[in-house]
Amino acid sequence: MPDMLNARNWFADVSAHRSRRFLASRRDGVMIHVDDAALINFASNDYLGLSTHTAVCMGAQGACAESVGSGASRLVSGDHPMMHRLEAKLANWKGFEACLLVGSGMLANIGLLQALADRHTHIFSDRLNHASLVDGARLSGAAVHRFSHLDIAQLERLLVKHPAKRRIIVSDGIFSMDGDAASPTNLLALAEAHDALLIIDDAHGIGCMGPDGKGITAVCNIENQSRLIEVGTFGKSFGSYGAFILGNHEIIEGLRQRQRSMIYSTALPVALIAAAETSLLLIQRGEERRQLQQNLALFKRRTADFGFMASDSPIQPLVIGSDAAALKMAMQLREAGFFVPAIRPPTVPEGTARLRFTITANHTREQIELLTDCLKGLL
Repeated sequence: MPDMLNARNWFADVSAHRSRRFLASRRDGVMIHVDDAALINFASNDYLGLSTHTAVCMGAQGACAESVGSGASRLVSGDHPMMHRLEAKLANWKGFEACLLVGSGMLANIGLLQALADRHTHIFSDRLNHASLVDGARLSGAAVHRFSHLDIAQLERLLVKHPAKRRIIVSDGIFSMDGDAASPTNLLALAEAHDALLIIDDAHGIGCMGPDGKGITAVCNIENQSRLIEVGTFGKSFGSYGAFILGNHEIIEGLRQRQRSMIYSTALPVALIAAAETSLLLIQRGEERRQLQQNLALFKRRTADFGFMASDSPIQPLVIGSDAAALKMAMQLREAGFFVPAIRPPTVPEGTARLRFTITANHTREQIELLTDCLKGLL
């Protein structure tokens, strides 16, 4: 008689090469302390180093004197005036009519697509979109058509093949595992030609990419187009936590009434809002962003012959291939004093396990040179 299923044997075992482990770690600037080892952190999305910036921390501490948690959802009693102020500042900075703050990037994308789409909607999604966009599309009940990564020609063929009254094109701005960028201009042109909305999640671009750190849509100067909805997060360049959605007045008001992941979630703590507001001011000043670009240029110059994937973003991936080989190199780097975890399937496609290096404004020239010298020896 087969064993009865219960909470101890519900999940199948995960192979050693695919097993994920939560590492208890503590960050100290650009250093990370893991298992009693102090390592130089080349895996953080804190691209501008603002999560440990004195002014950002002071802003959060000042707000914590008022309260820790928000106490309720935004539609009950958790809608602090500071949230409205930050929404207005973000919309004005990015050149959109309106903005909506949400608890996280995952909540933003899942709730956004569920609010916009239903079974009569067709969604056209890049195959390498973030899991939040993939899950949001699935949960919306819409018909989902995936096009090959950055393949504008295939996307156009799919749009021609699947006419519908309501259609949405969905793409990351900077792709988190490859570090490459979508073409907002081409995507918007297709959206206009085929009467579709365009959603761009530029979580990894806003704050550190484009003119004045406004992200990749600012490169193309397409902000505030009536078909464009843009998503950003505070958890990367802003060094805080939470997310925001940008669009015209009508779309944002519609989301206020319908976005379940916002309506039924506790509002962000005011301390995180204060931190993000301070970060916005620092991003606008640009000192950290300029330092990041200098560090990135140094890293790319010293690794030009190492086989890295093409990327102008702080995300610099090196495809290794097998899970075992990626894990081995990650351990070799760790033994040399660098923290760069291996990224394995299902996060990335089979056979493309990689090391995902991220460059930040807080890295010193010496740290980048030490890392690249170490890589040269390993490769």
